Amino acid sequence: MSKYKKIKSGVKEVAGFAAGGGAVGLGIAAHVGRMGLAVAGGGVGIGAAPVAAAGVVVGLATYGLKRAFKD
Repeated sequence: MSKYKKIKSGVKEVAGFAAGGGAVGLGIAAHVGRMGLAVAGGGVGIGAAPVAAAGVVVGLATYGLKRAFKD
């Protein structure tokens, strides 16, 4: 396998982990519904986008762990 194909394959795998994490994040946001963060002075609403972004981060962290144990 050429170096280019390995890189292209790796990019697809990373994108898959990121997309999967985002989908899980959106699923959690849809299941839980509206969320909020209460602090001493009041509260802040959290929509679906930050939860999906957190899912992407978790998906990429999972990919990093997979690579760490693979190498």
